[in-house]
Amino acid sequence: MTAVAAQLLGWKRGTPADALAFGRLAFRALLFVALPGWILMRFAGEWIASREGWGDVDEEPAWLGIGYATGDSGGLVLLLAVVLAGLGARRLRQTGASASTLGRVATVLSAVLLIAYLVTVWAMSAKPT
Repeated sequence: MTAVAAQLLGWKRGTPADALAFGRLAFRALLFVALPGWILMRFAGEWIASREGWGDVDEEPAWLGIGYATGDSGGLVLLLAVVLAGLGARRLRQTGASASTLGRVATVLSAVLLIAYLVTVWAMSAKPT
């Protein structure tokens, strides 16, 4: 959420210094918080699923499938957002521009990922059929 907020603030700022500061903050938040958080979530989720015996059932529940699908595809989207945010911040530093297309794409990817994770949390806590 911090990365999305920083990216949106950097998107709206007119000065190159503000855009660079928010771009760097978003990149670092994605790299040092979101990526390790995703790795921890993936390992912990797999550990809990195996401990609870969900690997032994014939047909896994829909909420578990939603969690796996979002986790796996979310990892790829997150990695892409990290790379694009880093390249966007680098380009902002090199050119001194007030906006970067790569940073804006990373913003959209991060926002979509945040929404997907919120839907997943709802699906796993409400446990639809």
